[in-house]
Parts: sequence; C-alpha cells; structure tokens
Amino acid sequence: MNLIEEFNDYRARMNDKIMAEDNKVIKRFFNLDTNAYAEGALDIKSKEMIGLSCSMVLRCDDCIKYHLGKCYEVGLTKKEIFEVFSIATLIGGSIVIPHLRRAVEYWEELENQ
Repeated sequence: MNLIEEFNDYRARMNDKIMAEDNKVIKRFFNLDTNAYAEGALDIKSKEMIGLSCSMVLRCDDCIKYHLGKCYEVGLTKKEIFEVFSIATLIGGSIVIPHLRRAVEYWEELENQ
C-alpha cells in the first residue's frame, strides 16, 4: 500500500468509527469544517491553499496530507504548491522544515499516482 492509500484508508476508517458514536458536538464540528472549505467568497482552490499553509505552520502532518490531496484534486500545480510551502516556511520558521520534507514526499506521490 502506498503513502496516499495508507493515509486515506486510515482516515476513512477512523472517521467512520468517530461518526458511528453519534456525538452531536463532533458531528457539528466535522460539518463546520466541511462547510468552511465550500465555495464562497473565496474559491475552493484559495481555501485549500490557506488550509495547507496553516496546517504546515501548526505542524499537523495529517492535515498537511489532507490539504495536499485536496490541492491536487482542484488542480494546483507544483509551482503553486511550492509558493504555499514558501509562505508557510516563512511564517512558521525552520521548525516547519521537517514537515516541508514530508509534504514534498507526499506531493510527489500524488503526482506519480
């Protein structure tokens, strides 16, 4: 199983378990997240770039992978991705670099699938 399949399978499996508990607060939070990234005054592409950059600064590898996948789905180019990476690294500082390495690896997997 490759990096992308492993991440997506795990995420889907665990989300199913979380949703099966029927917790109103968790369900509402997940819904809020879904709605925040829907088309609005900002297009989805812009929102995903913001989400990716914030995830890198906050150093959440799962979030980075998720937003990289969405960025790939909405057609971001490698040049656009690296501009997002550069902003996140600038804002987050050198502590973002390990996450940048993993993000580049994941992006390459997306491009090669």
